[in-house]
Amino acid sequence: MEMTVPKDKYAVITVTYQAIKMACYQVTVILSIALLVSCDSGNPNSQKPNIVFIVVDDLGWTDIACNGSKYYETPNIDQLAREGANFTQAYAACAVCSPTRAAIVTGKYPARLELTTHIPSMAKGWNMGVPPENAAFTLDHPASRKQSGVPNRNYLPLEEITTAEMLKKAGYRTGYVGKWHLGHDDYHPMHQGFDWQAAVTNWGQPMSYYSPYQRQVRGKTYRMESLPAKPGKEEYLTDRLGDEAMGFIQRNKDKPFFLQLAFYSVHTPIQPPQEKVPHFEQKEKQGDHQNAAYAAMLQKTDENIGKILGALEDHDLQKNTMVVLYSDNGGLLPVTSNKPLRKGKGYAYEGGIRVPLIIKWPKKIKKGLSVDTPVTSVDFLPTFCSVAGIEIEAGQPIDGIDILPVLQNPSASPARSLFWHFPHYRGSDVVPYSVIRDGNWKLIKRYDGKTFELFNLKNDISEKIDEAEKMPDKVKILNDKLEQWKKDVDAKVPLLPAD
Repeated sequence: MEMTVPKDKYAVITVTYQAIKMACYQVTVILSIALLVSCDSGNPNSQKPNIVFIVVDDLGWTDIACNGSKYYETPNIDQLAREGANFTQAYAACAVCSPTRAAIVTGKYPARLELTTHIPSMAKGWNMGVPPENAAFTLDHPASRKQSGVPNRNYLPLEEITTAEMLKKAGYRTGYVGKWHLGHDDYHPMHQGFDWQAAVTNWGQPMSYYSPYQRQVRGKTYRMESLPAKPGKEEYLTDRLGDEAMGFIQRNKDKPFFLQLAFYSVHTPIQPPQEKVPHFEQKEKQGDHQNAAYAAMLQKTDENIGKILGALEDHDLQKNTMVVLYSDNGGLLPVTSNKPLRKGKGYAYEGGIRVPLIIKWPKKIKKGLSVDTPVTSVDFLPTFCSVAGIEIEAGQPIDGIDILPVLQNPSASPARSLFWHFPHYRGSDVVPYSVIRDGNWKLIKRYDGKTFELFNLKNDISEKIDEAEKMPDKVKILNDKLEQWKKDVDAKVPLLPAD
């Protein structure tokens, strides 16, 4: 732009002054914007949302007070439900642990991963005749059972894309605390996208809940090397896991983070914090929950969940953090009771697969929501990616859906079926089975003994009335869907020895 300079010297001075003043103003604006951006980038509430995903092992659907227990005490979990959304029909992808945990971190059904039952421990012979460590598959040993065994993968392949890997690429710090149970050392969390891990072991249960976290198995001492006991200090494992998780939050409070805290409790061995047992021994037994030792373990777990929530508040992170509470399968019988749900861990009935799920995110989720939409483990990866603003590549097969729309509009229920596949024998009365839930209808298909059971969960949550013989057309429709899904995920099925 051309400028005509006045001949008068005073006019020249005036123009020069105005030009300098304008230049200074522009510099001030630029510096102010830069300062605001700089300050905002250091503000925890301006970052991408943090995610804290808490998994309690073997926690039954009715074990928490807000879901009906009048004996167990879970005040921090109950507060979480009051401040967020409580799902009444949330499911685990399997009635036992490892498959559910694989589905959580990959967004894929266990059948697609060929990981359909729990991964044996590192001790040979400890479970089902375990092969050498890190062998690719373990084969069921059904002995005199009718069907042949189906191989189960002993680890989550490193080629699988996990939630942690996706969030890490998006700038998240990723941490894992506690039970992994998706493979031995070479397949631990730090090989699957997590920057840091603590208290991870090859076992599906702790050596002991008391420091130094060890026990004898067939004359050999096994201990949790990944969690050295603090010298001179007696610890309870659940407390230590809570402390490790709080440390991760403290170290990463100024950047977006994803923390998965997987408590070993309330899995066996039932070893409670002794100081809490007398309270429950003296408490009046109500309903079907009467185990004082289990109640003490659960209360200690709840206490440490409260510590995590407190840590988020202390660092002013609670508004910008999604907190999720979940269980990997139903409660173990007879340690606890899942009534009114039928049976428990390992079974195809609701007591084995329906689990607690609570999600709190003050920025996006209204307080006190009750969500009836059925959701399951494969939904976490796409949901967490949505929270972080990550798009899933078209070529990445994902079985789950983003459930954020449901949280924003609880009446919006996606039209889809849910599936389970457990081609294994377990205990004395669990035979290989597959399951489909479609709307309110649930079909159980077994590969040994009676083939079909059909239940209407809306009218019969306890699965007492088998409608299969009365409704053969409905059985056929659901079985056709189930068979098509099995083909889609290449589900392995047990076969008769002659086959």
